[in-house]
Amino acid sequence: MNSATWLEILGWTGSAVLVWSLLQSRILRLRLINLVGCVLLIGYNAIVGVLPMIGLNVVLAVINLVYLRKLLGTRHDEASYQILEVAPDEVYARHFLRTHAADVASFNAHLDAGRLALLGRIDDEDDPTPLRMFLVLRGTETIGVVALRPAPGGVGIVELDYVTERYRDFTPGEFVFRRSETLAAQGFAHIEVPAAMAAPYYERIGFTRRGESFTLDLVP
Repeated sequence: MNSATWLEILGWTGSAVLVWSLLQSRILRLRLINLVGCVLLIGYNAIVGVLPMIGLNVVLAVINLVYLRKLLGTRHDEASYQILEVAPDEVYARHFLRTHAADVASFNAHLDAGRLALLGRIDDEDDPTPLRMFLVLRGTETIGVVALRPAPGGVGIVELDYVTERYRDFTPGEFVFRRSETLAAQGFAHIEVPAAMAAPYYERIGFTRRGESFTLDLVP
């Protein structure tokens, strides 16, 4: 394969990566992939000598780097997230769950459509224990929801744990369960994640694996 062919492959690859980046819903992933595409196109255009395209992609690369620095800098920043407790049957909470129902169900396989529709209703005869529901906010945007079912001894059993796709790379659950004092202030001392909904990310934020489930002792 001659150099001209490799050069053409480089140009098309850079363009494809750039387009692919625009199809990403997760903002961190979008910026990273877009940056890679810009770097490839800077190399291609530098070789063929197209100065305006070099300038364009350099500017785009710098913009991506600025936003990546900002995003990564606030990834573990407590001030970036707020927790708001809401009644499970509150109109907005139910609207949020209904709007994201398909995505919520895909990450909470134990909740079928019918169970999700009943979640938190006070007339749910199958499980009458009131849920404690917390919305996770970043600024004015609701980016997730956590629902706990209280059990004796200050135990909170995770019934629902969901983050919108845009912020899934940021694992705000780290803030909800580990960094915020909200749950402890509400009387929870121990969090349990049933095996039916356990996900690998719990270990990354400090939970201890017990069989197929996860547990966490909250610091008072």
